[in-house]
Amino acid sequence: MILKSVKKVETNVHELEVSISPEDFEAAIVKVFNKQKKRIAVPGFRKGKATRNMIERFYGENVFYEDALEEIYPKTVSDAIEEAKLETVDAPHDVEIKEIGKNGVELTFKVTVKPEVELGDYKGIEAVKLDVSVSDADVDAEIERLRERNSRIITVEDRAAQNGDIVVIDFDGYVDGVAFDGGKAENHSLTLGSGQFIPGFEEQVCGHNVNDEFDVNVTFPEDYGAAELAGKAAVFKIKLHEIKIKELPEVDDDFAKDVGEDYETVDDLKAGVKKELEEAKQANADRDFESKVLEKLADLVKAEIPEVMFKNRAEDNLNNFAQRIGQQGIDVDTYLHYMGVTRERLESDMYDQAKVQVKIQLALDKIIELEKIEATDEDIEAEYKKLADTYNMDVDKVKKLVDAKALSADVIHEKAAKFVVDNAKPLDKEPEAPAKKPAAKKTAAKKAGEAGDGEEKKPAAKKAAAKKPAAKKAASKKETAAEAGEESAE
Repeated sequence: MILKSVKKVETNVHELEVSISPEDFEAAIVKVFNKQKKRIAVPGFRKGKATRNMIERFYGENVFYEDALEEIYPKTVSDAIEEAKLETVDAPHDVEIKEIGKNGVELTFKVTVKPEVELGDYKGIEAVKLDVSVSDADVDAEIERLRERNSRIITVEDRAAQNGDIVVIDFDGYVDGVAFDGGKAENHSLTLGSGQFIPGFEEQVCGHNVNDEFDVNVTFPEDYGAAELAGKAAVFKIKLHEIKIKELPEVDDDFAKDVGEDYETVDDLKAGVKKELEEAKQANADRDFESKVLEKLADLVKAEIPEVMFKNRAEDNLNNFAQRIGQQGIDVDTYLHYMGVTRERLESDMYDQAKVQVKIQLALDKIIELEKIEATDEDIEAEYKKLADTYNMDVDKVKKLVDAKALSADVIHEKAAKFVVDNAKPLDKEPEAPAKKPAAKKTAAKKAGEAGDGEEKKPAAKKAAAKKPAAKKAASKKETAAEAGEESAE
């Protein structure tokens, strides 16, 4: 492969002209011939027995050209991009074959490259950091949750069901006298007052006793997920099998010992709970602060960003989302149906998220360059160790599975993000926006350029020179405009 020329043809787009030598192209033809010869039929020869020369005489000397070019094209393009020292952000496009034959191949193709980035002051970004203090009420609430987790369920037989009880019921639902999908279950456990069922359902179970059979009359909400049921009146036939209650343990020293082996007394328990809550709040505050800082970092990016970068990242986000919910046995269309969200809305949200992510990535790349951030051998080894611990695998096995170069790039970007966050300024609250100055009052009964009664009109002041037309912007607002959320970084 010979890289003959590289030229910038438009913003972030370069055209490369490449020559494939006759020897390299011939080697690709031979490789293709050897792969295909067993499947090629030529009159007078048994299938797979015709020579290359006979095949080319019968089908034309160019019979293997297209497949040979497909064979050699990926490496040719990759080598040319590497030699040109271009950092591409999308697959090559607008491929044009200038010449193909015994003398080799002459072709051109275009690539979209990463944009040049200017970055505002990334040191001292201000963002609100969440309060990490833990109150006695927080501790009491967590202990109450511990009581719930350590509760036991006991059966009640001497009274009717009431709010807060767990009932075991059969139900069979009908709309206009016809049973509907999903409207029937047996031995279903339901906590009365939890709001799990349609409004009005749980209230009508209250007051009934074990073995009672009765009807519950409800109306599905207008915004119910299943459109065929929305707003419809329904009758559920109920049989009540059991009434149960949760019995919560007393908060005493025995309870503390049951909760954790490090606790001997209630005071030990409260101190331990408080420490855990503080650590959890601190971790959450750190994540939230980093997310806010990086979002503000994205606003500092000035660049003509290729639209394809946003589209590709949004597509990756959507594919990752589909994979995550797929692991739970749900496809995207089903998820959207039950959430009442259109695919257009989902794709729009993914695109907005992608714009922020791409800008953060470009900003971090620039900071890595400016601050000369690198990954040391110790950094890489520590990351391999972390992955091994996370997945309970041997470090050497992780090294075989995870490319060191890719891991190094991840480490460098993490260090760049940490650099920005470490240099950011945490705030207790957002600063108040400066108050707008009141507009100047016009003088009564006079407008600019008017003379008063009996006063000679003066000539109007000479107008200031007309402004020159603003320079044409290099990129559209869409290209240069500055998500998140959790999972902001993957």
